[in-house]
Amino acid sequence: MTDLATVHHDDLAAADRDGLERAIALARLARARGDHPFGSVVVTADGRSAEGLNSVVTRRDPTGHAETNVVRAASAAFSPAELAGATLYTSTEPCAMCAGAIYWSGIGRVVFALSEADLRAIVDEQEGVPTLDLPSRDVFARGGRPVEVVGPTTTDGASAVHDGFWGPAA
Repeated sequence: MTDLATVHHDDLAAADRDGLERAIALARLARARGDHPFGSVVVTADGRSAEGLNSVVTRRDPTGHAETNVVRAASAAFSPAELAGATLYTSTEPCAMCAGAIYWSGIGRVVFALSEADLRAIVDEQEGVPTLDLPSRDVFARGGRPVEVVGPTTTDGASAVHDGFWGPAA
């Protein structure tokens, strides 16, 4: 596992930079359609992908986080062996619920941009509910199989997608 130090965007492999940029673009799409600004993509070792946008608002589904949505799509599209070799890229560190979904899907690697701590600095509450302060590494560490985690990363746009979104009326 990568330690808690921030990984600089320029130090990431090109595929990791591309995956994170796509996840942030998906977060912008989620925001534009009225959902919370989070996006995720799963990329297999051979380059096939599945995408997920947050759908908490538009589907009125509190479990409709970008990561749970992409886990559902990827699990339907790829075999367990393909998921084991896949990377999930996400605009923000997976919450405890999403980390559990990633763990149970068998996905072997997670790369995230904005940390949970950085998200908490932007928004204390989502619709009046405090965020769950439980880093994804802590969730994965309790499991019986390793999940490689890379992040947070310094990626332009990871925090910018949240600018002006989280307010009293959000």
